[in-house]
Amino acid sequence: MPDKPSVLFVCVHNAGRSQMAAGWLRHLAGDGVEVRSAGSVPGDQINPSAVQAMAEVGIDISDQRPKVLTTDAVEASDVVITMGCGDACPIFPGKRYLDWALEDPAGKGVESVRPIRDEIEGRIRGLLAELGVSSPA
Repeated sequence: MPDKPSVLFVCVHNAGRSQMAAGWLRHLAGDGVEVRSAGSVPGDQINPSAVQAMAEVGIDISDQRPKVLTTDAVEASDVVITMGCGDACPIFPGKRYLDWALEDPAGKGVESVRPIRDEIEGRIRGLLAELGVSSPA
């Protein structure tokens, strides 16, 4: 096990849920966790409502870009958290997989994205506790 755990968030477009989760984890864990996110079919840009919802809580994800999911990213991660990508996510033995059933924020306004953002925050805080990483934030 490396000095710090590595977490990969995967959703279909890597434009909303996985980007918000990665933003929360970077914010709450600081340098305590290596954070990656990717999509099985990445979108062109991050969901503007996700960017706005995160900005409201002081987290800037506007500089992030959707990335394609690679087997290398999965192999390099200790925990792989999928969000509605089903069979599109490669499974490797020895990895810890969690599937977070979260509503897809695609095409929704910021009012609809806020509760998804808040649910993700709660799950990230729980994950940090499981990983034994204390939050500097």
